[in-house]
Amino acid sequence: MNKVILMGRLTRDVEMRQTPSGVSLARFSIAVNRRFAGKDAQQQADFINCVAWRQTGEFIARYFQKGSMIAVVGSIQSRSWDGQDGKRQYATEVNVDEAYFTGSRSETGTQGSGGYQNQGFGGQGGFNAPAPQANNEPDFGDDFDMGGFTDLDGSEDDLPF
Repeated sequence: MNKVILMGRLTRDVEMRQTPSGVSLARFSIAVNRRFAGKDAQQQADFINCVAWRQTGEFIARYFQKGSMIAVVGSIQSRSWDGQDGKRQYATEVNVDEAYFTGSRSETGTQGSGGYQNQGFGGQGGFNAPAPQANNEPDFGDDFDMGGFTDLDGSEDDLPF
């Protein structure tokens, strides 16, 4: 099984390209903090190269920029080619299938407007969050306990801080 789940910050703006046949391709890098042990240990990060195709790549390029917090789901992919100097070149990157906003809009550093509800995009060309109900509230089933939390209608403007 080849499945990767990462959460981190974009280290640079997303680079959008198109293949000769017109397929959209987004390249970006994510800084992901490593787990560490010990009270004197310093935080370290890994810089992971990622590629996202078609609508998923377009979604990432539209709503994320350098410094944005992002969560991605995909698989590790290795490729090789002959460089201009004739030497064999290798690259390992994450082929992103799904991308998600993480945290609030201000914490994430995203720039989208309207419709932002901490959802994601990927895979089959649609949002991965449950479809909204007629009253715009998610259906968690009759047995779901909100644990004392109150739903805020999805608007961050109503937050008390």
